[in-house]
Amino acid sequence: MQRIGLFPGTFDPITIGHQDIINRSLPLFDKLFIGIGTNAGKLPMFTAEQRLAWIREIYKDDPRVDAIVYDGLTIHACRQVGANFILRGIRYVNDFEYEKAIADMNRSLDNHIETVFLTCLPQYTSVASTLVRDVLKNGGDVMQFLPDVVAKSLKAQQATQLKIPNT
Repeated sequence: MQRIGLFPGTFDPITIGHQDIINRSLPLFDKLFIGIGTNAGKLPMFTAEQRLAWIREIYKDDPRVDAIVYDGLTIHACRQVGANFILRGIRYVNDFEYEKAIADMNRSLDNHIETVFLTCLPQYTSVASTLVRDVLKNGGDVMQFLPDVVAKSLKAQQATQLKIPNT
């Protein structure tokens, strides 16, 4: 039986903290899907298509990693890709309490899917997509918190927005 994992999140945008969890989890799985969940209650900064493209570009040379966009329950996304594990990253103790409650609910919905927690490395505890978005919205430099693919893409987008059209 293959060990297939799903790492769910919004990845709005994917950060070096996410990338650290993904990279360190790869020895645990034969295949890992990055699941970009959509939440009707949240308005993302970046489209699902942009986030999907970034992830696929980052991991284009690693056939063990793929990405999907999904709506609804994470358990349903697991079934869609054949995942028998859910991967979650933990930054702080209060993250664990929240994530454990979700893991317990998911186990109640499907006891064949197990949740695996990885703690992030200390240098990534403050790297969160929410904080990155806030800094970005306020004109700050977030490039140090982003994978190269994302940083280059954002720089290109910013350069395009700064160009004044000829009139």
